[in-house]
Amino acid sequence: MRAVVLDAAPGTLRLEELATPRPGPGEVLVEVAACGVCHTDLHVVKGEVAFPTPCVLGHEVSGVVRQIGAGVTGLAPGERVVSSFIMPCGTCRHCVRGHDDICETFFAQNRLNGTLYDGRTRLARRDGSPVWMYSMAGLAEYCVVPATAVFRVPETMSIVDAAIFGCSAFTAYGALHNVARLRLGETVAVVAVGGVGSTIVQLARAMGAPVVIAVDRGEDKLKAAAALGATQVLDARTEDVAARVADITGGLGVDIAFEVLGRAETFELALSLLGDGGRAVIVGIAPAGVTGRVDITRLVRRKLRILGSYGARARTDMPALLRLAAQGVVRPADVITRRYALEDAPEAYAALDRGEIVGRAVVDVRHMT
Repeated sequence: MRAVVLDAAPGTLRLEELATPRPGPGEVLVEVAACGVCHTDLHVVKGEVAFPTPCVLGHEVSGVVRQIGAGVTGLAPGERVVSSFIMPCGTCRHCVRGHDDICETFFAQNRLNGTLYDGRTRLARRDGSPVWMYSMAGLAEYCVVPATAVFRVPETMSIVDAAIFGCSAFTAYGALHNVARLRLGETVAVVAVGGVGSTIVQLARAMGAPVVIAVDRGEDKLKAAAALGATQVLDARTEDVAARVADITGGLGVDIAFEVLGRAETFELALSLLGDGGRAVIVGIAPAGVTGRVDITRLVRRKLRILGSYGARARTDMPALLRLAAQGVVRPADVITRRYALEDAPEAYAALDRGEIVGRAVVDVRHMT
């Protein structure tokens, strides 16, 4: 099969031929329809997050089931599916409590070692040398995914558009539903409205937030956020964002501020937008070692909360998210603004690095519908 490989980090992505993988027990072989272009992959490409190489990135995947491993039930070849980037083992101490988003096995085996849960990768070059997997390694024509992370896509949804449910929409849902626990009538600011931030805007409005303030840099991104439901848009290049949020909220600040970029300055900005008792939900992944400053006295006296949010709970949240999509509450086609062929994936990540992607880009691997 064709796959996009990163030989070393920092480094360059390039297309090459790998052996087509085969699923083991409890796993599914998916013919990839599309793979989302995510900043987390870009951190690996740039050497900002440690991961073994050579590897195949891509963790936001949709496609068609082609083969099932021993013991897999409830899925069959030919079914259209999406895969969550968090692939829960189902048996660790967190998974048994329903906290798939902090699955110990996923972090220890996949995020640290690039393998699936028997300690082996499913990818290899023609000479048999291993190629490591970032999640399911979706920047390829086929990928292997634990069945716990594979979900049927509604027939009314484009299989290509469904890819962004694997990470960006999934992460947005987890941040709003599990961590922020948005209540009807609460006010929201979203700092950085890329793929994840755009869907937070959509969902926050659908969940009853009367004020959703989108903060970013550049007219194109802010126009897109307004079209998705943002009630106000603020350009951080030209406006005093904290002062404008104070004006919009009558001096109260927002109840919840989402930081969705992973930079020290946006972390600190999100905290500055909170009113008394507010929650800062930090979603963006930063390069390793990045820290943000906190005014401790304000944190204590104003009873603020800083909450980390990573993905969502695959086995409960993905079905709920797909139901919302089937009802038109989440509209992936409105978030996707660029589509690339598999051989153009390196340019997709270069454009992402240059800040040119509005919303989400996807690599359309098979041109399915």
